Amino acid sequence: MKNTIRDFDFKDKTALVRVDFNVPIKDGKVTGDDRIIKAADTINFLVDAGAKVVLISHLGRPKGEYKEELSLAPVAKRASEILNKDVKFIASKEVVDDKVVEEVKNLKSGEIALLENLRFVKGEEANDKDFSKRLASLGDIFVNDAFGTAHRAHASNVGVAELLPSCVGFLVEKEVKYFDEALKNPERPFVAILGGAKVSDKIGVIEELLKKVDSLVIVGAMANTFLKSKGLEVGKSLVEDDKLDLAREIMAKAIENHVNLILPQDVIVAPELSEDSKGELKEVEDVDLEDMILDIGKESLEDIKNELESAKTVILNGPCGVFEIEEFSHGTIELAKILANIDATVIVGGGDSVAAVEKAGVEDKLTHISTGGGASLKMLEGKTLPGIEAVSDKE
Repeated sequence: MKNTIRDFDFKDKTALVRVDFNVPIKDGKVTGDDRIIKAADTINFLVDAGAKVVLISHLGRPKGEYKEELSLAPVAKRASEILNKDVKFIASKEVVDDKVVEEVKNLKSGEIALLENLRFVKGEEANDKDFSKRLASLGDIFVNDAFGTAHRAHASNVGVAELLPSCVGFLVEKEVKYFDEALKNPERPFVAILGGAKVSDKIGVIEELLKKVDSLVIVGAMANTFLKSKGLEVGKSLVEDDKLDLAREIMAKAIENHVNLILPQDVIVAPELSEDSKGELKEVEDVDLEDMILDIGKESLEDIKNELESAKTVILNGPCGVFEIEEFSHGTIELAKILANIDATVIVGGGDSVAAVEKAGVEDKLTHISTGGGASLKMLEGKTLPGIEAVSDKE
């Protein structure tokens, strides 16, 4: 078991908190603040405990160079509004310099500061020891509350955790709890729904889930590879021809493991992928050479709905089709609505899936929406996350 923030006395201590404030910004304003909102419980707890709170985060991919458009200044402003408390932005292109050290030292208990974008420094992603030491010099206790970067071994999570007493915040604790319970001791029937573009991106996830689930639903462009491996025509659809044998192996393993593998029975096709394309409903046996499969159909949705009626644990990772385009969003949106109306623990992981349930307006009706796409995939693969592994264990 890892230390949590409940295991430390933070009074008059400086808490160095790794948050994931990698949020969308347009014209200098935050346009999506969900990650800031989800970090609020941890930050408020530390403030109430009498800590000086120093927040550190990355934003985008500046690749070790200062880029004004990727400054965290707008995030500090939005965080101040959400927390209803001033979040002081301590700016430095080097993230940590003598001036920053002095300003952090002068913080009073209960005050909050946010440093500049960690990825302005090359040493962040390289887990550079010197940069780790500079960050660690700012705090007495390290709190990792950034699940979204927990699968990366960076200076701001792994490097710092090795230098300071450390713990996880409420957000990371919650993420680990839900994935651990779902994967190690799920209430059954346990159904996993995997979508997205490529089988190759999720081979490890599929192989791990086949050992654990009762049913596995494959949708999205991934399903095209499975359909083609069964000898069906998929036309101009996105498909991985070099993974046809793998798809057949997965289907055989599902039978061997008594897992009900569900593939689309009908699909929405169009001549090409564009905003102006009009979809046509076809049975999978009727797809022709000029078709592109871009969503699942009503029959496929009904099959999934029937499978979910008795489910007690469900994991969703990936969309059913090209949900960014209205014409091909129906399957993904309807699936989200189905999940919102079943009596089960429903865990949603992956950026596209999260965006889809938000688009469907059902995020409040689902048990847990993960803040980390890559990290949630690693957990589904049964792998450890270096950012969490580095945190001190309970004594």
